[in-house]
Amino acid sequence: MKKRNKNIMTLEEFKEKNYGKRGVKEREELEAGYENFKIGALIQDTRLEMGMTQEQLAEKVGTTKSYISQIENNIKEARISTLQKIVELGFGGQLKLSIKI
Repeated sequence: MKKRNKNIMTLEEFKEKNYGKRGVKEREELEAGYENFKIGALIQDTRLEMGMTQEQLAEKVGTTKSYISQIENNIKEARISTLQKIVELGFGGQLKLSIKI
């Protein structure tokens, strides 16, 4: 049986140690920031997979290259309506949202 190194912790253990349990303000801010980062990363990955530049995506969506860059780099939070335009007009896809309780 393999022994676990006591100096190594899981991501969940790290977050609890440094930001507290879920429900604590600092932890919730961390989690929200991660979700925004994830959205920008997904947009960038999809854009690159489709061989598009930020400028090409912005033109299809009706916005600026700068705004697409800000979303991808987690500088600006995108509204749901903007995400919908990016997915539908820019990528030709469909945005689906879900709520977990």
